[in-house]
Amino acid sequence: MTATDPLRDAAKPSPLVVSGPMGAELVDRGVRWRGHGMLTDEDAVRALYVEYLQAGCDVLRTNTFQLNARIYLDVFRDPAHMAHIGAPGLATRHVDLTRKAVQLAREARQQTGRAGVPIAGVIGPLEHCFRPDLSPDHDTARAEHNELAETLVEAGADLLLLSSMNTIHETKAAIEAARLTGLPFWVSFIVGPEGELLSREPLADAVYLARHLGAEAVLVENTPADTAEAALKRIEEGGPAGLIPHLGVYDPPSWKFEFFPRFAETAAWTPARFADLGHGAVHHGARIVGVGFGGGPAHVQALVAVREAAA
Repeated sequence: MTATDPLRDAAKPSPLVVSGPMGAELVDRGVRWRGHGMLTDEDAVRALYVEYLQAGCDVLRTNTFQLNARIYLDVFRDPAHMAHIGAPGLATRHVDLTRKAVQLAREARQQTGRAGVPIAGVIGPLEHCFRPDLSPDHDTARAEHNELAETLVEAGADLLLLSSMNTIHETKAAIEAARLTGLPFWVSFIVGPEGELLSREPLADAVYLARHLGAEAVLVENTPADTAEAALKRIEEGGPAGLIPHLGVYDPPSWKFEFFPRFAETAAWTPARFADLGHGAVHHGARIVGVGFGGGPAHVQALVAVREAAA
């Protein structure tokens, strides 16, 4: 049995439930996030993949969010300085870890007997996902996204998820890279408090670009639940849409590779409450649902249970 394009497979259930966060959940379990847990804790990464598969997810996201060359280079003056005082292999560590992430996902599928679950190779913004002002220009971004997309495909991803895009120009660069691979791809956007792209560019323009250039689905991600729900109503025309909201609030230092991401006020978002939100989103047209940072396997299991109860 091989994985298929989930949106084109009539045998796949609706809505599709995607797996939950990797990095934040691993940190909650005591895994150091630097190296995405894959330098010294690959068993923990594989085990979390297994839990999401056992929870019933229909698409398994890789542990590669914002895994790129910049997360290592950004702490040095330039590549020469990194080579001079940096640890061996930093220049290619992102490639090695990306391959490892897909390998572990494939092993988890084998372990659970769910070989038909497609692996979504996750590609995030090249810089901090909440800092669109740091995004590199289109041509620079295009070259770097090409490498990321090619690595994921070579490692065995079944589709690409351009995750939490925050500017139109980088979205275009990432899509162009994804198109070259020939794999189906989805695009998700971070929406700001104004209801537009986090860069304050019109969400409608970003959605049009994604669909016009061939995205199989468009989602809202890394956005509070109420904002994500409101945005869903604006992106569902023209093709499959979905949402992967985060839960709780960020408590800095957060989402830095030197620190443990911290989340506060997540206790109120029980799996049952989140499942109700997912059910409501489906009622409003979501074809894809999932949980972002602050959630975990129990939230995925609850989404699957609600879907099955409604079937």
